[in-house]
Amino acid sequence: RDQLAKLHDLNGDETIDHIECLNNDHQVTEHFHEFAMGLQTDDAGNFYYAKSARHAKDSLVPHHGTLLRVSADGSKTDILATGFRAANGVCLNPDGTFIVTDQEGHWNPKNRINWVNGDGPSEFFGNIYGYSPVTDTADAAMKDPLCWITNKFDRSPSELLWVPKNAKWGALNGQLLNLSYGYGKIHVVPHEKIGDHRQGGMCELPLTQFPTGIMRGRFHPKDGQLYGCGMFAWGSNQRQPGGFYRIRKTAKPAHLPIGLNATKTGVKITLSDEVDPASVKPENFTIKAWNLKRTKSYGSKHYNENELKVTAATLEGNQLHLTIPDLKPTWGMSIEMTLTDPAGKKITRLIHNSIFKLPD
Repeated sequence: RDQLAKLHDLNGDETIDHIECLNNDHQVTEHFHEFAMGLQTDDAGNFYYAKSARHAKDSLVPHHGTLLRVSADGSKTDILATGFRAANGVCLNPDGTFIVTDQEGHWNPKNRINWVNGDGPSEFFGNIYGYSPVTDTADAAMKDPLCWITNKFDRSPSELLWVPKNAKWGALNGQLLNLSYGYGKIHVVPHEKIGDHRQGGMCELPLTQFPTGIMRGRFHPKDGQLYGCGMFAWGSNQRQPGGFYRIRKTAKPAHLPIGLNATKTGVKITLSDEVDPASVKPENFTIKAWNLKRTKSYGSKHYNENELKVTAATLEGNQLHLTIPDLKPTWGMSIEMTLTDPAGKKITRLIHNSIFKLPD
């Protein structure tokens, strides 16, 4: 709970003989909720992890609710972002930015996936109970997430990771994945950047639900497949004590969204596999939108939920173009589509997403 340590096996018997403190800047109190999660390293050897805030209580130390960087030699710690509540996974992106998941609770109306630049303490992600120079409780004072995740879709996101471009996952190579501790699922996370803001959504991979929550995953450099580790502590529907899994691509098409873009007149969805053009018609899409309220209370119900009418649906290659005349920026949105593949087999997919900005 209070340091990064190097473990030394001095005689080669695979038992640790000496624990050396690399860095003990880590600020911790007796509170149960201030987890240290998601340790990563970059090519220079710097360490990154997220430090959760106290539960329903104001912060006591500057590390509460932060993303931290520890130098490779352990000599210093820097705060890269603030405003987290119960950050679980940290993903280090190829461009040096980060993705940090957070959990529903006080000042977090729902779970969130956050794209973090790492600009410093003023980059704030919403939790007033965390330690931050930002004290304004208005929504405009926080950085919006990539998307809000409603409980029904995933009650507890863990780590995000990228599918390597040279993996063996076909159309999903280079895509972003979310691992679900809450429901033992894996989601693809199609997203876009409009101006300085990133927004997107999630769609479940067509897999059997895992018996544990999935916490961490890595792609094997030789076989190109995904290996995941799972566990159960609390706050998950999947309660087997632990598990180790391999997820392989098969010859079966996944029919997943690998692109999700807001347009001036609706949304564009890029699919990983071919569908029957005859099934692409407005009545095969159900779209709902809702609002959330961010307060010091725990979570939020859906407000003003309504169904949006799809007036036109077209297919160009593997791109679906949906015309939605009443589309507006919204924190919560779902897109359910029922299509058929070229052989006539029924395909149902559900996307949950957020739209914060429409293109000019």
